[in-house]
Amino acid sequence: MHIRVGDTVMVIRGDDREVRAKVLRVFRARGKLVVEGVNRVYKHMRRSQRNPQGGRLSKEMPIDVSNVQLVCSSCGKPARTGARLRDDGVKERYCKKCGAGTGTLSPARGAAAK
Repeated sequence: MHIRVGDTVMVIRGDDREVRAKVLRVFRARGKLVVEGVNRVYKHMRRSQRNPQGGRLSKEMPIDVSNVQLVCSSCGKPARTGARLRDDGVKERYCKKCGAGTGTLSPARGAAAK
């Protein structure tokens, strides 16, 4: 999964289609992520000392990672991403539309051992 917390993504399926927003949480084991303002549901809260008024609480729920696409920071378009090795041995993700690097995935091979 090439999407991380803080990335800007575009929703490509569902009720919130074509919404661009920031990733808040990533659940790698489940293949889901929480996107800001997307897939909102109401949770009905009972009155308590903690929540004296009660009522409905609106919160974001996780969506599947296959329903979003990473928005490239250089070209500004939603694009598929790939992984490649740079000349200095660092693995990076890159935009398949414009070819620009969008962040590192792992450090250089020799750097981790030192």
